[in-house]
Amino acid sequence: MEQRRSVETDLRFEEEQPFWLPGQLPSPAPAPLPASWLVSPTDRKLPTCLRKGLYHFAFPPAMNDSSCCSASSSAFAALSSGCCPLISSKRKLINTIKLAATPEAVPSEGPARGRTPRPKGFHIDQLFYPWLFAAFCLSVLLLFTWIETSNEHNGFDWVVFLGTGVWFFWSLVLLSLFWILAIYMSLLLALGLLLCWEGRELSLHWCHKVLILLVVGICSFFFWLLFTYWKERWLTIGLSLQIFAPYIHLGSISMMVMVAWPVAFYVVHLEGEAKIRRYKITSNERRRNKMCNMITKLRALQVAVVLPFFLILLCLYVVPWGNHSPCIQEKDKLGPKPSFFGHRGAPMLGPENTMMSFEKAVEEGAFGLESDVHISMDRVPFLMHDYDLRRTTNIREVLPNASLQHPGFFGWYFLSTLNAGKWFSHSWVKPFYRMKSLSEADREKASKQKIPKFMELLKLAQREKKLVIFDLNVPPRQHPARSAYIQIAVREILDSQIEQHLIIWLPGSQREYVRSRAPGFQHIGRLFTIEQLTKQNITRINVDYKRLFYNGLREYKAANININLYVINEPWLFSLAWCSRIQSVTTDNIQVLNKINHPYYFMTPNFYMLMWILMDCASAIFIVAIFYFHWWRESQSEKILKGISSYAGKVRGLMDSHLLPPTQVLEGPWSLKALFPALVTY
Repeated sequence: MEQRRSVETDLRFEEEQPFWLPGQLPSPAPAPLPASWLVSPTDRKLPTCLRKGLYHFAFPPAMNDSSCCSASSSAFAALSSGCCPLISSKRKLINTIKLAATPEAVPSEGPARGRTPRPKGFHIDQLFYPWLFAAFCLSVLLLFTWIETSNEHNGFDWVVFLGTGVWFFWSLVLLSLFWILAIYMSLLLALGLLLCWEGRELSLHWCHKVLILLVVGICSFFFWLLFTYWKERWLTIGLSLQIFAPYIHLGSISMMVMVAWPVAFYVVHLEGEAKIRRYKITSNERRRNKMCNMITKLRALQVAVVLPFFLILLCLYVVPWGNHSPCIQEKDKLGPKPSFFGHRGAPMLGPENTMMSFEKAVEEGAFGLESDVHISMDRVPFLMHDYDLRRTTNIREVLPNASLQHPGFFGWYFLSTLNAGKWFSHSWVKPFYRMKSLSEADREKASKQKIPKFMELLKLAQREKKLVIFDLNVPPRQHPARSAYIQIAVREILDSQIEQHLIIWLPGSQREYVRSRAPGFQHIGRLFTIEQLTKQNITRINVDYKRLFYNGLREYKAANININLYVINEPWLFSLAWCSRIQSVTTDNIQVLNKINHPYYFMTPNFYMLMWILMDCASAIFIVAIFYFHWWRESQSEKILKGISSYAGKVRGLMDSHLLPPTQVLEGPWSLKALFPALVTY
């Protein structure tokens, strides 16, 4: 048995334990050799502990992988603790020392000749790399999509309520789920990258494998739902890119600088591996071809890593030339702040479509009031949005069997007895998850709200001089006012004696009749063609905000057609509408948007160009410095490894030329210090 111990100041083995070379018995040590035979200027640069490691390789009982790794552990520990910090890879050190000590040795092929067999699940684990990456991309993309469509969350909750009858923040539930999926996939991907970095295979527990496939299935299912039933929501992503593109561009360049560190490390590491492979090429033609093929693969891998990195970086450097953002313009070209229509009043401050809500909208500075009108069985126009009374009244308590019935089938006397505010003030789930808590006075006032008549809204608008825009719902079949609902609404407006120019008429049917009865009404259209709008003498349109994606409605603005967008609740969307010179917006969030005095994410072209040039120059300098640093560290490592190779080769040569023949027997224990005293001083 052989016993070895690390010594800090010299190279020696324990004096008490005998040491045998392969095939030898103890015998008297030969005479010391001159130091010049062993120590060159390059050798003197090697740490003492590293020379000890080389002697472990030079005098092994049997040269194999396990003894090689065991013998090099003390040397590498000293290297990593500061003796030689430039050599950062233990695997590289071990391979280089093995190569230097036995240059004629070439790794054998096949598991039968010494290669460590791969685990049974190797191929399955390898297949999960693309699945893991796909799950990560899908989860992050789904999370980004859901965050960017936050303006539609209230509408999503309303749609789910129609199907389930339960009002809850289902959009927040999905947002939390998508966050969990994205974080979980990010952690697994980071773990996989770290394992690859350390040269280890991805070995996932079966639970993680099942969850990865489950995440792919969940994300695919939700994307299918979005593509099938919510196609227009994808337009919101395009709108967000219009306003966030400059910041995403600058942030992406910063990200590329951080990615440059592992890319540079990996590319330079591959270069070092290629040099080691070239050093291993021997006169054997078969081995030379095998090594050349391996070097070619390493070069191809370098190109596969570096080329996409620099192509992406180049695209990021030049992408501002093709980037158009409405919020990048000169300050003197910025249009006036859009005016506000209170969507069903101010539904975050009071129950929607109640007089309290409209009064709150007036207090917050609304330019106009928006509502929804139904006709009762006794031909009374009243305000209600939904097609049943479950969500905004106490119909389930008063008449539960009729809770799903259309509100138009009730008489006004019954409708006037329903409470339209307790669902807002005393429910544990609020209609908007970001709304502020109500004061005691507002809570008490909200709890007493009733369904208002259309007449009450008109009188409020006349008193406050506010515009009124409304959706006039067609009564259901078998309703007595189905064929005369337009005439009923016009008569109600005229009876209120409101100034006609305060009415913005939205319904598209029987416009000629409306013009004949009330010529002062302002008519507003949908997203019709300019020819249709001109023919109908319409100078204002009411458009879903997602249509802003199409050239910012440039053709309509060029034709001097005023544009009102609905429903805008997010500050970034309002800022985009402001920068796009939109005249007015319909909003639920008037109390927040009205306080914005300057559009968010606004910058001048000169400022953006300055930031662009500075970021490009700084990132280029940092990336070049990172690649140079890794190249310099690799070159220093090569110098040290060349010294290791030279020193180990001399030790092997001394063994072959100056030690006694294997058959000669030495009599007593001996030490390396007695054998080669000249080496110990270095």
